[in-house]
Amino acid sequence: NLPFEAVDYWAELVRIMDWSTHNVWSSFHICWGAQAALWHHYGVPKHPLDHKLHGLFTHRLLEPSEPLLRGFDELFLAPHSRHTETRKEDIDKAKDLRILAMSDEAGVYIASSLDGRRIFVTGHPEYDRLTIKAEYERDRDRGLAPKLPRSYFPKDDPSQDPPFVWRSHAHLLYANWLNYRV
Repeated sequence: NLPFEAVDYWAELVRIMDWSTHNVWSSFHICWGAQAALWHHYGVPKHPLDHKLHGLFTHRLLEPSEPLLRGFDELFLAPHSRHTETRKEDIDKAKDLRILAMSDEAGVYIASSLDGRRIFVTGHPEYDRLTIKAEYERDRDRGLAPKLPRSYFPKDDPSQDPPFVWRSHAHLLYANWLNYRV
């Protein structure tokens, strides 16, 4: 759980985030990048988890009329793979942020600034079918003894390929961002 400021490229990343504030209409931050941007722009901290959170998790819409979520089901699946979390209570303290979608197990999934110009996604909608499998196998082969990804492999059998059940919502998320926020 390295502090953001300890990352070699933190100063450069801050310059890019500051530049984007005045030079792009909307920015879309994913996973660690979302946590970094939340910290930099709003002082929202990340918190270490006891173990890696990875797998597929059910999420619910909190703002169903938000254009970014147009076409989403009330409940939908999305992949996560991370060692830290952004907590709801920390986002709630920031006056310019709102949470758009959450998971009971994985926590905050999508948040945005009130004006919709900054989007923060704590999971990985961009992952393809086998990305979490590759991460799991990499960690296993390194002797890290990872837990099985949650609700990912059919019958919790890592020899089976997982169903690709988050693709439509991922496509909607990116298309809606481009159509309604960019």
